[in-house]
Amino acid sequence: MPANERGHFPISPLGVELGIWRGEYLGATLPWMRFWDNQGNLLLTGFERAQQENRRAEQERIRAEQAESQLAQESQRAEQERIRAEQESQRAEQERIRAEQESQRAEQAESQLAQERQKAQQLAERLLALGIDPDTV
Repeated sequence: MPANERGHFPISPLGVELGIWRGEYLGATLPWMRFWDNQGNLLLTGFERAQQENRRAEQERIRAEQAESQLAQESQRAEQERIRAEQESQRAEQERIRAEQESQRAEQAESQLAQERQKAQQLAERLLALGIDPDTV
């Protein structure tokens, strides 16, 4: 049976080719008989497929850990932002209360001033009634 352009021997009913592969297998670096598909792609052994799957699973595990870590960081940032917003809200409420208290103090001062003016006016009227000029006393 003649070899094809890749130096492999096609086994058409199985859709594979048989050829010599040089590399390490089972701890030994030798020329080995291996199978390829009809396009010339080396078919992996069960051990190689398991290694490939283990590498893929490890990469997936690392990716999942990174995603989990990222999610935890995002959650932490969101919690910090929530706390900061709550603190801002509390500061705004305290500021509103202070402003309200100042307004009440100002109203009380105005009321006291009005009362004092009224008392002064009444006193001035009494003095005038008694014939005393309040501006000269």
